[in-house]
Amino acid sequence: MTYNEVHSLEAVILEMLWVLQSLRRSYKILIVDDGSSDSTAAVADHLSEKLSRVQTIHHDTNLGLGCVYRTGFQRSNGRFVTFFPADGQFNPAIVSRMAELIDNYDMVLGYLTGKRDSALSKFLSWGEKLFYKLLFVTFPRFQGILMFQRQILQTIPLISSGRGWAVIMELILKTSRAGFKTISIPTGELRPRRYGKSKVNNFRTILANLKEAITLKCIL
Repeated sequence: MTYNEVHSLEAVILEMLWVLQSLRRSYKILIVDDGSSDSTAAVADHLSEKLSRVQTIHHDTNLGLGCVYRTGFQRSNGRFVTFFPADGQFNPAIVSRMAELIDNYDMVLGYLTGKRDSALSKFLSWGEKLFYKLLFVTFPRFQGILMFQRQILQTIPLISSGRGWAVIMELILKTSRAGFKTISIPTGELRPRRYGKSKVNNFRTILANLKEAITLKCIL
C-alpha cells in the first residue's frame, strides 16, 4: 500500500522479497499506488519491470486507504492475503511469523507492542481502542498487519465504501462473528519512519475513520 513513498518503497519491497523467498512458498507482491503525486509511480513501475514477482496497480487519483484495500481484495489471487504499508515502519518479518500460523487459522491479526513515537501516538491509539470497544463491545485485538485465507472474501460480503479503514474492520468483525478461526499475535514495535510524516496518525484521519466506524455499526 503506497502513497507518496518514493524514498522508502523500493527498500520495503526488497526487504519483503527477502522474507517471502525464505518462506519457500509461491507469492506475488502487488503494489497499489494510490494516486501518488511524487515519483512513487515511476519507482513502482521500475520494480515491476525488474522483478517478476512484483506487479503494480495505479489509482488515477488519491482514493484513500479503503479503496486500496478493496483493490487488493479484487486483484489478489493467492490462497493467503496480507497487506503491508510502504512506509517502512513495520518489519516484514511479521509476514513470516504469520505464515507459520496461517495454515491452521482463517485469519491472523497482529497488534503493536512497546513504545510509540510520541505522546500523541499513544493518546490516539488509546482513544481509538476505547471507541471500538464501546461501539462493538467485543473486537478482536488488532493493530497494523493481518493475514487471512482469501476464501473468506468469497463467503463474507463487504459493503463499506469509505476512504478509511472501515472495510478492513468490517472484514475482521464479520470473520470473527461468523465463527472463523482467528488469532491475535504481538508484532513488536513500529520502526521509525525513514522519510516524511505519517499520513494516518493525525486527528483528521482518526476522526474520519471513527465516523466510518459509526456507519459500520449501523449496517452490521
